[in-house]
Amino acid sequence: MLQQTPVIRVLPIWHEWMERWPTPKSLAVEPPGEAVRHWGRLGYPRRALRLHACAKAIADEHGGEVPSDHATLLALPGIGEYTAAAVASFAFGGRHAVLDTNVRRVFARAVRGDEYPPTATSAAERRLAEALLPALGAPRWGVAVMELGALVCTARSPKCADCPISDLCTWRLTGKPAHDGPARKGQTYAGTDRQCRGRLLAVLRAAHGPVPKSALDVVWDDHVQRERALDGLITDGLAEHLDDGTYQLPT
Repeated sequence: MLQQTPVIRVLPIWHEWMERWPTPKSLAVEPPGEAVRHWGRLGYPRRALRLHACAKAIADEHGGEVPSDHATLLALPGIGEYTAAAVASFAFGGRHAVLDTNVRRVFARAVRGDEYPPTATSAAERRLAEALLPALGAPRWGVAVMELGALVCTARSPKCADCPISDLCTWRLTGKPAHDGPARKGQTYAGTDRQCRGRLLAVLRAAHGPVPKSALDVVWDDHVQRERALDGLITDGLAEHLDDGTYQLPT
């Protein structure tokens, strides 16, 4: 849930999920559409399908217990390097480099002297993060760096005066050179296929059963974009088209 989504938006949904599905087994027995329904407005709803698939794999292959081993975590559906490292470190105390956006920004500034990290995580960043890991207390170190990036070394308005490592920060000591790479463009949302998909999915989430096509047509005026977005939802497994022409969440 925290991938690409701020904590403040995740917390209420996370609390609801923990009350409804406190274990992987309890989520695994539900149809995948229920995971999509209760994902709410977190965005990127395919994450809900992957989380459901992961819960089923944990229930079927690991006796309902989340694996502690990094390599085993990586083999689960929807689990990438970041999530595997985060779970292995924060939940089980493993020594792994957890590289989220905030951590990458702290290392870019403090160590390399760059205002921003590369667009995609590089092998060099992974080597640097692993080299900086302390022998003991790696999970606490990971959380500390993550919080430093989220609260102090922010993307737009870093609070250098409040930073506990400002005297060691290469970027600050070299005069805070401006980013010289490609322009960093913010993501647009209004009018995009993403917004259209969200509108269509909201109709399906609100209905506890199939809905007619007319209920979907009224939420977006652009016919071509609406049909493209609806086809995308079906292709991604987030919606089903039934033989009678109605639509519903995946079962």
